[in-house]
Amino acid sequence: MEKLTQQEEEAMLTIWETEGGFIKDFLEQMPEPKPPYTTLASTVKNLEKKGFLESEKLGNTYRYAPRIKAEDYKKRFMKSFVGDYFKNSYKELVAFFAKDQKISAEDLQEIINMIENKKAK
Repeated sequence: MEKLTQQEEEAMLTIWETEGGFIKDFLEQMPEPKPPYTTLASTVKNLEKKGFLESEKLGNTYRYAPRIKAEDYKKRFMKSFVGDYFKNSYKELVAFFAKDQKISAEDLQEIINMIENKKAK
């Protein structure tokens, strides 16, 4: 799966949120400053070429729907991110945030509890 540009990712976040639709629908849902319609249309076409979207022709327009779930993209993105920046170590990732005081001891304890509860099930 290709990595998305920031512009493509912003469009996909809106498309996932709306669960598909027309370009005008996506534009309405996007935060300010909204891109021009033609820019968003080009971005959506690129997303379709990359395999992130599928389209259905309805009259003289297209309805787009995600082909990839947001959760699947997040997993692949994080795997790549951790591999590129933290030598495939999630421990290094957590340590980075702990050292930078972006995660508290309480947060870490919650994470430990989640891990332990998952193992118990």
